[in-house]
Amino acid sequence: MPLSEHEQRQLEQIEQALYADHPRFARAVRSADPQVHYKRRVVYAAIGFALGVALLPVGVSTYIAISLAGFVIMLASCYWAAISYRRMNGIATGKLPVKDRKVGRKDKRSGRRSGSGLGERLEERWRRRQEGDG
Repeated sequence: MPLSEHEQRQLEQIEQALYADHPRFARAVRSADPQVHYKRRVVYAAIGFALGVALLPVGVSTYIAISLAGFVIMLASCYWAAISYRRMNGIATGKLPVKDRKVGRKDKRSGRRSGSGLGERLEERWRRRQEGDG
């Protein structure tokens, strides 16, 4: 469920107040965002790909090993960009889909709830809310 306009304005005001009152903390929180990290990695991979493309004709005209190194750099950059892009968008996180998780279900042997930590419960509620399940 997306935020209403009023909620969105309130969130923006809170963010602006945080940046104004505690700029160092706000920068630290911003830099800790994994999406920012993965976007940066995709940009670095694109630069590496461009470097590899530049090495190809240089290697052909001078020494073939330089061309081969450029090709390897291009392949490695593509692989690095693909992995970073997938992680940035949450495609390959290695986690089970929400429907396959056993969060909140009771363990038959011990009678306790498995995965009933506060963080996991809040995370599950947030996912259900984003999916529109209420």
